[in-house]
Amino acid sequence: MTVTDTTDRAAARPRGGVRGPRLGLVLAACCLGQFMNVLDASVVNVALPVIADELGFTRHNLQFVNNAYTVVVCGFLLLGGRLADLFGQRRVFLCGVGLFTLASLVGGAADAPLTLVLARAFQGLGAAVMAPATLTVLGTTFTESAARARAFGWWSAVSGAAGAIGVLVGGVVVEWFSWRWIFLVNVPIGLLLLAGVWTAVPETRPRRADSSARLDLPGAVTVTLGLMSAVYAVSQSHAYGWGSARVLVPLTAGVLLLAAFLLIQARFARHPLVPLAIFRNRSVAAANLVAFFGIAALFSTFYFFTLVLQQVLGHSPLSTGLSYLPLSLGMALGGWGIAPLVPRFGPRPILLGGLALAAGGLLLLSRVDAGSAYLTDILGPSALLGLGMGAVLNATTNAATAGLAPHQTGLASGLLNTTRQLGSAVGLVTLAALAASRTDTRAAAGAPAPEALASGYGLALTGAALFALAGLTAALLVPVRKQSTPSRGDTEKVAA
Repeated sequence: MTVTDTTDRAAARPRGGVRGPRLGLVLAACCLGQFMNVLDASVVNVALPVIADELGFTRHNLQFVNNAYTVVVCGFLLLGGRLADLFGQRRVFLCGVGLFTLASLVGGAADAPLTLVLARAFQGLGAAVMAPATLTVLGTTFTESAARARAFGWWSAVSGAAGAIGVLVGGVVVEWFSWRWIFLVNVPIGLLLLAGVWTAVPETRPRRADSSARLDLPGAVTVTLGLMSAVYAVSQSHAYGWGSARVLVPLTAGVLLLAAFLLIQARFARHPLVPLAIFRNRSVAAANLVAFFGIAALFSTFYFFTLVLQQVLGHSPLSTGLSYLPLSLGMALGGWGIAPLVPRFGPRPILLGGLALAAGGLLLLSRVDAGSAYLTDILGPSALLGLGMGAVLNATTNAATAGLAPHQTGLASGLLNTTRQLGSAVGLVTLAALAASRTDTRAAAGAPAPEALASGYGLALTGAALFALAGLTAALLVPVRKQSTPSRGDTEKVAA
């Protein structure tokens, strides 16, 4: 180990020490921050028709309510993860929460489409800073293997359940209150989180006194603009087609920028934003592959499952939200309940079992049609999907941060979250195109609307099952790592 490595590892450690109940507060703050991020990404979907009517969105520009968030959060996640490493995890966490909360207030008060879209973009920027910071804090605070697995278990359970709970919250808000509370509810939660982060979360020392000089600005600019451009192109492909200039121009620009980023990281950057050597860690590389395919399956399912419930089975927004409860509870139980097994058996068997369960649940859901009943055809498969994906989220997080020095935790967290965002965008666009093509074909053949829609959405859910199986194949690359019982000296190092 070099002197520089030793210095960097020491600098990455939190200052002082925290024990007892305050550790629980750290975990609660990280889970609440991640809950806000994931909830906000899904809660808006149910309210989109009401928002369009009240603010005057057209069918064409309504997509920007979601795309503004997705494009920005995906573009800035890698940079957000690196900031936590370089400038201190608590400082960056606070900045992310503050920006997200302020943007939520503006979004809730929006009186024009442009205002809401800009608020969503700044929410995405806040989330891109906050999301990797939550994992960085957990990684540096909970260093003993069993405690780390439990912490990641709670974080993963919250991450998975929040996506499904978002549909329930959205249904309740739209049916009983105003859509504006989808955003305004983040304000008191954000203020509470700011107080919790300030009080409980440990700070880490910057790695160098001249930390600002260590930020790889050319790398940060190229990867951020490249990811934003590529994700924007993917988001437009469903509306305009892959051959449209609206898709090809930003997609080409994104590919060229990302190629320039890789060249900068490999040849020119003195302190690269993403040291490419991190991919030599087989666990990190394989876990990111699993994350891409797993999230492509999961978040696409949130979209198509909602459409099946509302457009095929005729559920109201509130009933749709309540129908998500088995999936939400399954994800919470899968993420939290599997935590003790991860340090015992390693992440690979958990990933294989979880993805197999998820694929089975998705294949069963793909058979739902207008004559299906919730209790016999939906309840069991959705719970199965939830249990499997909850376990996958937990084990993926462990595998993606395994064997890394403390000062690389933020980098790995940003990388994992970026992979997840890319997976969700690519998965949804791909399966939406398949569903639309199948629905149009069946409708042209004279099939009734519910039957045509059920056929299209069933094909999309079958595609989601194939994504899960692709993730299962990638999980075979995760190293077999059975972690031994930690020694007495392997204790949690946290900050005052």
